[in-house]
Amino acid sequence: MDNFIVSARKYRPATFQTVVGQLHITGTLKNAIKNNQLAQAFLFCGPRGVGKTTCARILAKTINCESLSADAEACGVCHSCISFQNGNSFNIHELDAASNNSVEDIRSLIEQVRIPPQAGRYKIYIIDEVHMLSQAAFNAFLKTLEEPPNYAIFILATTEKHKILPTILSRCQIFDFNRIRVEDIAKHLAEIAHKEGIAYDEDGLHLIAQKADGGLRDALSMFDQIVSFSSKNVNYKSVIDNLNILDYDYYFKLTDAILSEDVANALLLFDEILSNGFDGNHFITGLASHFRNLLVCKDASTLKLLEVSEGIRQKYTIQSQLAPLSFLISALNISNQCDLNYKTSKNQRLQVELTLIKLCHIPAAVNLSTAGIPAMQDGQVKKKLNPVEEPLISEVTLPIQETSIPIPAIVSEPITRESVVEEPAVSPSPEAMVEETAVKITIPKLSSGTNSPLIPNLNDLEANYSKKEEIQTAVMMGESKLEFSSDSMLKFWNAYAEKIKKEGKINIFTIMTANPPVLLDNFLIELLIENKIQEDLLSSEKVELLNYLRVEMKNFSIDFQTKYMEQTQKKRLYTSSDKYQHMLEKNPNLEEFKRRFNLDLDY
Repeated sequence: MDNFIVSARKYRPATFQTVVGQLHITGTLKNAIKNNQLAQAFLFCGPRGVGKTTCARILAKTINCESLSADAEACGVCHSCISFQNGNSFNIHELDAASNNSVEDIRSLIEQVRIPPQAGRYKIYIIDEVHMLSQAAFNAFLKTLEEPPNYAIFILATTEKHKILPTILSRCQIFDFNRIRVEDIAKHLAEIAHKEGIAYDEDGLHLIAQKADGGLRDALSMFDQIVSFSSKNVNYKSVIDNLNILDYDYYFKLTDAILSEDVANALLLFDEILSNGFDGNHFITGLASHFRNLLVCKDASTLKLLEVSEGIRQKYTIQSQLAPLSFLISALNISNQCDLNYKTSKNQRLQVELTLIKLCHIPAAVNLSTAGIPAMQDGQVKKKLNPVEEPLISEVTLPIQETSIPIPAIVSEPITRESVVEEPAVSPSPEAMVEETAVKITIPKLSSGTNSPLIPNLNDLEANYSKKEEIQTAVMMGESKLEFSSDSMLKFWNAYAEKIKKEGKINIFTIMTANPPVLLDNFLIELLIENKIQEDLLSSEKVELLNYLRVEMKNFSIDFQTKYMEQTQKKRLYTSSDKYQHMLEKNPNLEEFKRRFNLDLDY
């Protein structure tokens, strides 16, 4: 039986023209050879399997070729090219730095560099995985790399450029290799399959290319594996079976179930996926990628970002027309949040199932949010209804002072609120006006079906809760701007300070009560502070403080600012630096004491 040669070796590029997906590198090297502007040292860096060592070997062979072609390619038939291809060239030396990383190995290399070539123009030294050299080996190599003989050229290759000393980097021309595009890998695999007489389909080759993540060597290894598995028939089914890849069809079916709000079918599909041995995290990241692909299909200009075969591309295009843009953005946000929380969750299956339930409720939320927008007229919020539309409703009238009803973020029938104020002949006091003001709240009756008219907000409610509550309360209060006095303001200010004191926020309590706040024009409250630390502490509490004051004093124009104390005022020694400066003013010799004993402030 003949010895089998893997495709990565059998079809390794032998010329610059056959290198896959690195045109910016090969073009530059060919121009350097044409113009006789070769550097003394090259550094090829990039991810694994993208052609770094291959390009180094092609460059070494081409430099010493005795009869270059017009486009700076090696002829492959001269004595130098043949000796290189047979592995017995005396001018090209390869060193694996992973296993030869000591100072002695580098010194031995330096000794070889001193001997000029017996045939040919250059001696080329290829050092692979150069980042594995020890610190001492790098230092021993520096001088030779900076001033090599005119016949010596060094080509270094690495996957971890950040581990190489800056002094080495500064002595090399650096070439960054890119990950190879999916289209280029699939095209190269198709060429190999054609040469080998292997049956294939484009979907299967694209799937291999995507799984390779930009590495051609990985793609060729998977290609050989599937050829053996499928008896020389590389199709979509054999690829997903052999490489443990989740079928696209699962994601298309799941998205259809989500768009139709079919929670049961979505959960059953996820259970089937788990039964087939797939990980929940792998599933949720794949689902997020699926939503991303649907999103890029929405615009013709972004369609090039979809790296799939033509058959799968058509499926994505059809389904993207059924999925609204707002749905896809919300679905991406929810699935990404599940991915972030998955590893820290104690019940990971429930985490994914909860995400699927949320996703199934997005279409209803999107439809309801666009069904009708309340219009503001004469201090009233009313929903425009069709004449034939007669929703089932119940009405209640509640005093503002006694009841505070949080409004859901999304409702099937937007709540109608009408401020009913009896205008007296004589303007009453603000307090009396509040007592006579009532809110008429029209609340839709809940149906007993599965689709409840009150649907919870699916986005991150906690992040925006304070802001929403403030806006909703402002609407219910009719954008109240009741006047208040400094004494009234101080009363609620101190009440809030006592509240946070009980919560354990002693530092903020001290800052709020150290100096009384001052009421300025336009309901602006100003507080004197001493330093930046106090300002930062107050900033973290500002939103809660303003919400409290605005609600309690029924004025939503209240704002708050801080002001630094003037230097003439007595300043409290708050930080270690302040205390040290105060001590230094009393005893200047303290600075000399600090310097002699090499002391520092204890922060």
